[in-house]
Amino acid sequence: MSSETLQQVALESSQDEINDYEVYRKLSRLRIEKNQEFRGVLQSLSEMEHRHYEFWKRYVPDAKVDASALRVYLSIIMRVLFGTTFASKFLERNEGSVIKRYRDVAHLIPEADRAEFDRMLQDEVAHEKEFEQKTEGGAVKYISFVVLGLADAVVEIAGIHAGSLGIYDSTRLAGLAGIVAGAAASIAMASAAYAQAKQGFEGSASLSAAYTGVSYFATALILASPYFITEQMVWALGTSLIFAISLIAFISFYSSVISDKPFTRDFLEMTGIMLGATAALYVLGTVIHILFHITIG
Repeated sequence: MSSETLQQVALESSQDEINDYEVYRKLSRLRIEKNQEFRGVLQSLSEMEHRHYEFWKRYVPDAKVDASALRVYLSIIMRVLFGTTFASKFLERNEGSVIKRYRDVAHLIPEADRAEFDRMLQDEVAHEKEFEQKTEGGAVKYISFVVLGLADAVVEIAGIHAGSLGIYDSTRLAGLAGIVAGAAASIAMASAAYAQAKQGFEGSASLSAAYTGVSYFATALILASPYFITEQMVWALGTSLIFAISLIAFISFYSSVISDKPFTRDFLEMTGIMLGATAALYVLGTVIHILFHITIG
């Protein structure tokens, strides 16, 4: 049972609710949001959050509670960069802890307010499912194809670079090898994604192929860039691996928010696979270099 007083919970909850109200209100009014049903869902959520704010505020009438401008601006930035569904699902990640907090203090709610409190609790339990049903957008529909392109490219291109360094002992040749292999692989991946999407996928097969191929080749270019900046193998490889790990972190974080999956496990697994493939291919490239006496120049 919670040891918090009703006033403590009310102050914290009213702050959370007014933050969410302002975020949903701002998101629903963004000009870039063209989906009218989406706008309606966001507006409905904002109104609900404001009702919840008013409920909790009655227990702390003298407290000054204002929405966090930083939270609002960050949410708008996330919407612009990653889509409304991502931004909203990110905001809803703490919904479970909010519901638990409300249930822990249910015994403190005055009898006269109990019915309204129960309705508010039902709102918190139900509105996330309602949101998921009504806000499935293009960004979510094709995210698996973007993740497919990014994830495969990170592992394969990092390994190709390491193997090429072992063979040629040249950063530029390693970078070129990654770009050429990335171009070829992006076409192959796009073709595979197109064929996969034709098998019952509700979206566009062409867009699925484009998302996969473009994300793969863009990743190849990012990972190859350090090899053209420095001729020091350690710096080139190290910088490229930092880029790769950063991309893995982004992939894992985005997927964890959209799909409600744990971030840490996916991040560690993919990073381990990428580093293992990089080390193995570097060793293989070095062995090939020694066996075949490959020289440059």
